[in-house]
Amino acid sequence: MKMIEIEKKFMVLNDSFKAAAFTQNHIAQGYLSSVPERTVRVRIKGEKSYLTIKGLTNDTGMSRFEWEKEIPVNEAKKLLLLCEKGIIDKTRFEIKVGNHIFEVDEFHGENQGLIIAEIELDSETETFEKPNWLGAEVTNDKRYYNSYLSNHPYKNW
Repeated sequence: MKMIEIEKKFMVLNDSFKAAAFTQNHIAQGYLSSVPERTVRVRIKGEKSYLTIKGLTNDTGMSRFEWEKEIPVNEAKKLLLLCEKGIIDKTRFEIKVGNHIFEVDEFHGENQGLIIAEIELDSETETFEKPNWLGAEVTNDKRYYNSYLSNHPYKNW
């Protein structure tokens, strides 16, 4: 398991990415802890569910410790009931672009109207192909972290 997650986040300009998606899953996720030093997330993605712990992000906003374990869906549903207010509801699309896969999240509910793309990299300096639907980079803007959105919904910005 890779323990350091390196990713970049971007705004998405339009929904043209949907035509290129090879998977699409509904995601419900909540936070048992949303403090920046250690976020503890419960996620149900399609037919699977996970418990994830993430550490503090580095100065670039790109890298942080991440530990994730698959858990039974029935347990995840019970854990979601214990989560902080603000369950994230979104659809994730996966799109292959060049040698990478972009995960594009279209948010629903309190965060309706927000569409964010993420790409995981092997290093902070790795180059990648940028599709034409990719907008401004928001990697180091904490407002676009799901843990922030759960407490400060996009509709209230």
